[in-house]
Amino acid sequence: MTREERIKRLYEAVKERILILDGAMGTMIQRHKLDEDGYRGERFKDFDRDLKGNNDLLVLTQPDIIRDIHSAYLEAGADIIGTNTFNAQAISQSDYGLEDQSYEMNVAAAKLAREAADEWEAKTPDRPRYVAGAMGPTNRTASISPDVNNPGFRNVSFDELVEAYSTQVRGLIEGGVDLILIETVFDTLNAKAAGFAVEEVFDEMGVHLPIMISGTITDLSGRNLSGQTPEAFWYSMRHLRPFSIGFNCSFGAEQLRPSVDEISNVTDTYVSIYPNAGLPNEMGAYDETPGHMAGLLEDWAKNGLINIVGGCCGTTPEHIRAIAEAVAPYPPRKIPEVEHKLRLSGLEPFVHG
Repeated sequence: MTREERIKRLYEAVKERILILDGAMGTMIQRHKLDEDGYRGERFKDFDRDLKGNNDLLVLTQPDIIRDIHSAYLEAGADIIGTNTFNAQAISQSDYGLEDQSYEMNVAAAKLAREAADEWEAKTPDRPRYVAGAMGPTNRTASISPDVNNPGFRNVSFDELVEAYSTQVRGLIEGGVDLILIETVFDTLNAKAAGFAVEEVFDEMGVHLPIMISGTITDLSGRNLSGQTPEAFWYSMRHLRPFSIGFNCSFGAEQLRPSVDEISNVTDTYVSIYPNAGLPNEMGAYDETPGHMAGLLEDWAKNGLINIVGGCCGTTPEHIRAIAEAVAPYPPRKIPEVEHKLRLSGLEPFVHG
């Protein structure tokens, strides 16, 4: 099946049922307890910096591990799997001195995910499996100063973000992704830079893929780190005409519910949600069981809030299997008819008329 054929089927499938995203990549990588040598592999065995913890590098040094993780989520019921590229852009990779490897990482990651998806698609030809090219927020913020004593200081510019994201998108498209996923957005300006880069590369390469946008709520007031409410966040991003918008990570399903309610009622596109397995405990682990998390998300499906659902930090194939089974009986959220009005965003939404 070609990418164009899969995308056509995607738009058909999302109208028929709630689609399932995969779960956490990092949680599954941690199960392998890789040491420094494990991260380096043969290729980077003599590299002059520590590489342990650079999960994105594993698409080059431990490809079998990453492919097997993708396969485990597909076996559990995922329709869409995200590439292992959350930090695979030059800005984040500069911490390891691997900024020049960004393009190759993204191509390799997309190909690994595509291989796993094609394998499962061949087993169930009536159910295509989709690969979303994951683009994380980077480890810098364009709208907030990292120096409390100098509020005007920025350690990254919009243009630098665009350049880094452009290289990443080219690699993801070259590797064969079906969608672009701009995820874990804590700073809306970073996401706007990512979106600008995506649109530029689409024009450059002559392709146009569905875009998923996923923010993260950083406090119980229901705002992201740059201060926006869910509705304002949507108005800031709707110019990209995304396939879906929603939230991931954050506090877990229970605390995320009000934000999901808010964005579900105001957005005229599909809603995608993949929360953490609750909040981390004192040891940094996640205690929310597959059954408990699936029960919370089943209630969202029952109330018609979601179109696409999966898991973020702490979730495993067992979580995804339980979620898929829990939401299967329910129809997807119906996109509301949103009246045409002037809708602007600052920290709060402004609707005129």
